[in-house]
Amino acid sequence: MILITGSTGFVGRAVVERLLAKDELQCVAVAVRRAGPKLSERVVKHVTGDLESSTDWSAALKGVSAVVHCAARVHVMEDTAANPLEAFRNVNVQGTLNLARQAAASGVQRFVFISSIKVNGEATQRGQSFMADDTPAPLDDYGVSKMEAEQGLRKVALQTGMEVVIIRPPLVYGLGVKANFAVMMHWLQRGVPLPLGSINNRRSLVSLDNLVDLLMMCLKHPAAANQTFLVSDGEDVSTTELLRRMGIALGHPARLVPLPASLLELAAAIVGKADVAQRLCGSLQVDIEKTRRLLGWTPPLTLDQGLKKAAEGL
Repeated sequence: MILITGSTGFVGRAVVERLLAKDELQCVAVAVRRAGPKLSERVVKHVTGDLESSTDWSAALKGVSAVVHCAARVHVMEDTAANPLEAFRNVNVQGTLNLARQAAASGVQRFVFISSIKVNGEATQRGQSFMADDTPAPLDDYGVSKMEAEQGLRKVALQTGMEVVIIRPPLVYGLGVKANFAVMMHWLQRGVPLPLGSINNRRSLVSLDNLVDLLMMCLKHPAAANQTFLVSDGEDVSTTELLRRMGIALGHPARLVPLPASLLELAAAIVGKADVAQRLCGSLQVDIEKTRRLLGWTPPLTLDQGLKKAAEGL
């Protein structure tokens, strides 16, 4: 049996659906914070409460051979916690390592951890890419907590023999996507003019389907054991090109005004939104050559196919 944490989230829910589509799996175990509606006859639900250092996972781990750990305290634009780093560490580090130690003790063979490209950093120079084995350089509290969780998981693997697989996705989009990606798609659908018509950056993204496909492979592939992988759609695009292709997927051509990136960055800095401008105008590219080489993995969906699926959810 496979246990999925964060099973009601954007990624976790898709993982459960993909696993249920596999005929060889009789049932799937999921961990949830609180009781809710029944999911499926083949889903064994365990109410574990919050992801903490004291959470008891014994019932949820019974009979489990692999764990896909999607649950986390996620990155937010304006964190209201008194000590954000401590809050991230309590969940993403201590909560994760508590689960991993109990999983190893219960006989779990493989632990797949959804980390973040933020462990590598926030940006790359155009034409350069983050590599899976680069020295970590997180710049925010969320990225630091994911890095520390990775470091702790590697120690658990060495101490117990449980295989750990770490996956660092960049921005994930797809059917049911929320936050800024969904906002952009709604604006395009309504024909709102956007001042992003001349952004010459490069960004890596990954569709939800491609990420879940890699997760499925990492559950079983022998070469995945104790490795760290980056993942993307295999095609990097500028913000301008992404918006144009979003518009095509939506059937509403993008209305883009060609303002210089430097002007946008200045305006954003004045209003205290420099981080937003960095994501829109800066580059963040990931190299998935290691993922391709070790696993023989190729993204099953193209960027345009992924955007089309995301558009279906609006």
